[in-house]
Amino acid sequence: MAPAANAAPRLLRAAMLLLLLVAAGRRAAGAPVVNELRCQCLQTLQGIHLKNIQSVKVTTPGPHCDQTEVIATLKTGQEVCLNPAAPMVKKIIDKMLNNLSQHRSLFK
Repeated sequence: MAPAANAAPRLLRAAMLLLLLVAAGRRAAGAPVVNELRCQCLQTLQGIHLKNIQSVKVTTPGPHCDQTEVIATLKTGQEVCLNPAAPMVKKIIDKMLNNLSQHRSLFK
Protein backbone atom coordinates (compact mmCIF):
# COMPACT_ATOMS: atom_id res chain seq x y z
CA MET A 1 0.00 0.00 0.00
CA ALA A 2 2.93 2.32 0.55
CA PRO A 3 3.88 2.57 -3.18
CA ALA A 4 0.37 3.74 -4.09
CA ALA A 5 0.43 6.33 -1.31
CA ASN A 6 3.71 7.77 -2.69
CA ALA A 7 2.38 7.88 -6.26
CA ALA A 8 -0.60 10.10 -5.42
CA PRO A 9 1.48 13.15 -4.29
CA ARG A 10 3.73 12.77 -7.34
CA LEU A 11 0.74 12.67 -9.66
CA LEU A 12 -0.74 15.72 -7.93
CA ARG A 13 2.54 17.64 -8.30
CA ALA A 14 2.80 16.71 -11.98
CA ALA A 15 -0.78 17.86 -12.60
CA MET A 16 -0.15 21.18 -10.80
CA LEU A 17 3.03 21.75 -12.83
CA LEU A 18 1.15 21.06 -16.06
CA LEU A 19 -1.58 23.55 -15.10
CA LEU A 20 1.05 26.20 -14.33
CA LEU A 21 2.73 25.68 -17.69
CA VAL A 22 -0.56 25.91 -19.59
CA ALA A 23 -1.56 29.10 -17.74
CA ALA A 24 1.84 30.71 -18.39
CA GLY A 25 1.64 29.81 -22.08
CA ARG A 26 -1.77 31.43 -22.47
CA ARG A 27 -0.65 34.63 -20.74
CA ALA A 28 2.43 34.87 -23.00
CA ALA A 29 0.32 34.39 -26.14
CA GLY A 30 -1.73 37.50 -25.36
CA ALA A 31 1.21 39.72 -24.39
CA PRO A 32 2.11 42.68 -26.62
CA VAL A 33 5.05 42.32 -28.95
CA VAL A 34 7.94 43.95 -27.13
CA ASN A 35 10.46 44.18 -29.99
CA GLU A 36 8.38 46.89 -31.71
CA LEU A 37 8.51 49.13 -28.64
CA ARG A 38 12.26 49.62 -28.35
CA CYS A 39 15.21 50.88 -30.34
CA GLN A 40 16.29 48.53 -33.12
CA CYS A 41 19.91 49.70 -33.23
CA LEU A 42 21.91 48.61 -30.22
CA GLN A 43 25.24 48.96 -32.02
CA THR A 44 26.05 51.18 -34.98
CA LEU A 45 28.71 51.40 -37.67
CA GLN A 46 30.44 54.68 -38.43
CA GLY A 47 30.00 54.14 -42.16
CA ILE A 48 29.88 51.71 -45.03
CA HIS A 49 30.72 52.05 -48.71
CA LEU A 50 27.80 53.43 -50.68
CA LYS A 51 28.12 50.79 -53.42
CA ASN A 52 27.19 48.08 -50.87
CA ILE A 53 23.91 49.75 -49.87
CA GLN A 54 20.62 48.81 -51.48
CA SER A 55 18.36 51.05 -49.39
CA VAL A 56 18.34 53.19 -46.25
CA LYS A 57 15.56 53.67 -43.73
CA VAL A 58 15.69 56.58 -41.28
CA THR A 59 13.48 56.32 -38.20
CA THR A 60 12.92 59.53 -36.27
CA PRO A 61 12.74 59.55 -32.46
CA GLY A 62 9.38 58.62 -31.00
CA PRO A 63 7.74 56.71 -28.16
CA HIS A 64 9.50 53.50 -29.23
CA CYS A 65 13.00 55.01 -29.20
CA ASP A 66 14.43 58.39 -28.18
CA GLN A 67 17.08 58.53 -30.88
CA THR A 68 17.25 58.73 -34.67
CA GLU A 69 18.05 55.36 -36.21
CA VAL A 70 19.57 54.78 -39.65
CA ILE A 71 19.16 51.21 -40.93
CA ALA A 72 20.86 50.31 -44.19
CA THR A 73 19.88 47.23 -46.16
CA LEU A 74 22.91 45.93 -48.00
CA LYS A 75 22.83 44.33 -51.44
CA THR A 76 23.44 41.02 -49.67
CA GLY A 77 20.13 41.47 -47.80
CA GLN A 78 21.82 42.08 -44.45
CA GLU A 79 20.59 45.03 -42.38
CA VAL A 80 23.10 47.17 -40.49
CA CYS A 81 22.63 50.15 -38.21
CA LEU A 82 24.60 53.27 -39.00
CA ASN A 83 25.53 56.07 -36.62
CA PRO A 84 23.41 59.06 -37.76
CA ALA A 85 25.95 61.51 -36.27
CA ALA A 86 28.92 60.08 -38.21
CA PRO A 87 30.11 62.35 -41.06
CA MET A 88 30.19 59.47 -43.57
CA VAL A 89 26.61 58.47 -42.72
CA LYS A 90 25.44 62.07 -43.15
CA LYS A 91 27.05 62.09 -46.62
CA ILE A 92 25.32 58.81 -47.51
CA ILE A 93 21.93 60.20 -46.46
CA ASP A 94 22.52 63.47 -48.33
CA LYS A 95 23.55 61.59 -51.48
CA MET A 96 20.50 59.33 -51.33
CA LEU A 97 18.19 62.31 -50.74
CA ASN A 98 19.74 64.13 -53.72
CA ASN A 99 19.26 61.05 -55.90
CA LEU A 100 15.65 60.80 -54.76
CA SER A 101 14.92 64.44 -55.52
CA GLN A 102 16.54 64.12 -58.97
CA HIS A 103 14.38 61.10 -59.77
CA ARG A 104 11.23 62.88 -58.61
CA SER A 105 12.00 65.91 -60.78
CA LEU A 106 12.13 63.60 -63.83
CA PHE A 107 8.49 62.61 -63.27
CA LYS A 108 7.08 66.16 -62.92
